[in-house]
Amino acid sequence: MTAPLAKSDLKTIDPKHQALTEKMQQTLNYDELTNCMRCGFCQPACPTFKETGYEAASPRGRIALMKAVVDGLMDPDEEFKEQMSLCLGCRACEPVCPADVKYGQLIEQTRDAIAQQEEWRGWVKFLRPLMFKHLFPSQKRMRFIGLALKIYQKSGLRWLIRKLNILKLFDKQTSQMEQILPDASFKGVVEKLGETLIPAKGEKIARVGMFRGCIMDVLFTETNMNTVNLLSEAGFEVVIPPTQNCCGALHAHSGELNIAKEMAKKNIKAFQEANVDYIVSNAGGCGALLVEYDHLLHEEPDWTDNAKWFANRVKDVSQILMDIGRVPSFSAEPKGEESPPQVKVTYQDSCHLRNVMRSVQAPRQLMNSIANVEFIELPDSDRCCGSAGIYNLVQPDMASKILDRKMENVKNTEAHYLITSNPGCLLQMKLGIEKENLSNQMQAVHLVDFLYERTLRANELVSTNENK
Repeated sequence: MTAPLAKSDLKTIDPKHQALTEKMQQTLNYDELTNCMRCGFCQPACPTFKETGYEAASPRGRIALMKAVVDGLMDPDEEFKEQMSLCLGCRACEPVCPADVKYGQLIEQTRDAIAQQEEWRGWVKFLRPLMFKHLFPSQKRMRFIGLALKIYQKSGLRWLIRKLNILKLFDKQTSQMEQILPDASFKGVVEKLGETLIPAKGEKIARVGMFRGCIMDVLFTETNMNTVNLLSEAGFEVVIPPTQNCCGALHAHSGELNIAKEMAKKNIKAFQEANVDYIVSNAGGCGALLVEYDHLLHEEPDWTDNAKWFANRVKDVSQILMDIGRVPSFSAEPKGEESPPQVKVTYQDSCHLRNVMRSVQAPRQLMNSIANVEFIELPDSDRCCGSAGIYNLVQPDMASKILDRKMENVKNTEAHYLITSNPGCLLQMKLGIEKENLSNQMQAVHLVDFLYERTLRANELVSTNENK
């Protein structure tokens, strides 16, 4: 490993930044910092660089800033922290990097060092530990949040708040997100199905463990149920380990790596006890961390083998359907129509599904397998939509600029359905459709929901034709 510069070469660090400097020196992988060749291939792939044109807002620029801090050549001041926060963490820079620099690991290590040294103030000081330590790690508490949201949505309170324009008291981004929030549920996929083991239809191909997630199981319960049913249709026996918890992605991206590690250990244990052949995710953001549990726990020798066992079995639902499953027959035909007009669909890639899990073709192959569906490639579909976990809440201005650019391309497709494979992306796409007044022309849908609905339609058509 190459060592940082000698003390005689260092500048005098401001005492208030000394602790963060030392933490970064201890935390960051110096070999990865020096691997960057400064070639600039990452810049065209970086959304924040494309929007600003600033070198510091590119992966190459951020790595240079990190290295300068670790080498003692600059203070990690507020401007430094802002650039680290401005990064979406989409990791679009990694597939195009000729040196295979692990930028995602560097930005997470930097954010972890910042979070550990930060003196949080105001509502952030209260909210961070509440969310990261007490809320997301607990499936039961997440369901209470689902219950609270359901009461808000169904009791008339939402109607009253909108009627009185109370949402105008909040920032524009929060108000818009409330408008497109899906119906919440206090019952997750296990509670809805009433069982944790669902048999395969036909001859069993493999036993898979369904990763239910935290946000997914509260706001997208139907998608989780459709995932289980679609896997069963494709020949998989599906088990839903009851002791699993949040994947830890939000924690890892927000500088709470220690909590992410503890949740990873619980998930590894839960799926090992379930004796599964594969672990299936239907959320690109979750899957990207799950498949990197071996890196997350690489400094803990007692967990090395178990983490590798887990990471090697993680598959996105679209990938396992195409690679291993019996792909069901799909039909675009709505009920009661024998010859509907052709349905146009387009697809926004989940950044983490594409750039980390490297699943690009499988979703497209599935969409192209549906009868009477025309798939239209979305220009710059590989560029982030601006969701990026909670990025659209903490960096609303940049997120809005990225979304506006994205929606220009979406409109040009004239698609009836805008499909994606991640809950954050799905909400961001719904927001974009709402902002552009496209709700009467276009619908944002999760890939699993789009496929499973058409599996049912295909089965209905088969039954109808058999009875004629």
